[in-house]
Amino acid sequence: MPAARIRPATLALLRALVPALAAALLCDWLNTPLPWMTGPLFITAAQRLAGRALRVPVQAREAGQWAIGCALGLYFTAPVLRTLLSWSGYIAFAVAFSILLGWLCGYLLHRLSRTDRTTSFFAMAVGGASEMAVQGERHGANVERVAAAHSLRIMLVVAVIPLAVRWWGTDGSLDAIGAAAWLPGAPEVHAAGLLLLIALTSAGALLLKRWQMPNAWVIGPLLVALALTGGGIQLSRLPEWMIHLGQLLIGVALGARFTPGFLQTAPRYLGSVALCSLLAMLLAAGFGLLLARVAGIAPGTAVLATSPGGIAEMALTAKAMGLGVPIVTAFHVARMVVLVLSIGPVFRLARRWSARK
Repeated sequence: MPAARIRPATLALLRALVPALAAALLCDWLNTPLPWMTGPLFITAAQRLAGRALRVPVQAREAGQWAIGCALGLYFTAPVLRTLLSWSGYIAFAVAFSILLGWLCGYLLHRLSRTDRTTSFFAMAVGGASEMAVQGERHGANVERVAAAHSLRIMLVVAVIPLAVRWWGTDGSLDAIGAAAWLPGAPEVHAAGLLLLIALTSAGALLLKRWQMPNAWVIGPLLVALALTGGGIQLSRLPEWMIHLGQLLIGVALGARFTPGFLQTAPRYLGSVALCSLLAMLLAAGFGLLLARVAGIAPGTAVLATSPGGIAEMALTAKAMGLGVPIVTAFHVARMVVLVLSIGPVFRLARRWSARK
């Protein structure tokens, strides 16, 4: 089809996907961590910052989230669920730590950048960009700055933590449950089972989206696949190309957040966000290593589980490195749910404390 006959929206999507695929293949050839996400993320962000018109429809991002959510859910076999239940206290402790970490870094961002306390608080809260932007808007934060801070944080996390975990190495150290349990429940791809799995997990995503649940296209498929796998029903595993495509679509969607005027938006503020994000990663890594010693979790798994990153990015890193995917997923899902439900009361508590001080 001649280029003149391609619809502008389709052409804008192709401008995003073709370079993203090339970047993913290059990163895969270079053997970089998370090649199918980091390559597309950075090439898309570079194009957007250079002013190139790209279009990434929400359906593409949701398709990527579905693939990752479904793939993660297949790791939750019955033995894994029993182990995670015994570690619920550690998960609760880690969630509390992440809330305090966001509070501390928000205060530091306020002091470094001279940004108002409300914007700083929601900019550094360790949650999803869209959820924190919505919550921040309700309380009077600068939504653009909140969204910019979370976009920069996720980019730094994806760039730094997988490389750091690979450099650190796993030392062959295993989690308490043993490495064999960190394999997906379904060992092979079955066409009929895969079609049924796609239908059921998509229905779960649509149901949660109707209920306005954050990250519905990750959590819905994850919960459905988890219920099936935990109950011993093994329909099919996901083909590797589906997982790669899901990573690519998420990477493109993350990179598309960077607008041409991003770097001109308060350079001092963005520099302060970068510094606070790096500090948050360092403190979270220290907490993760401490947790590893106490709970008998592999250090790499613990660092990924407590990092200030997103569910998909950190769980995919665990998968690529043969670490405890269910542990990382469980920690991040618990944090996301608790943070979305508690961020408002935590903010009001922080504001009262600041006023009293």
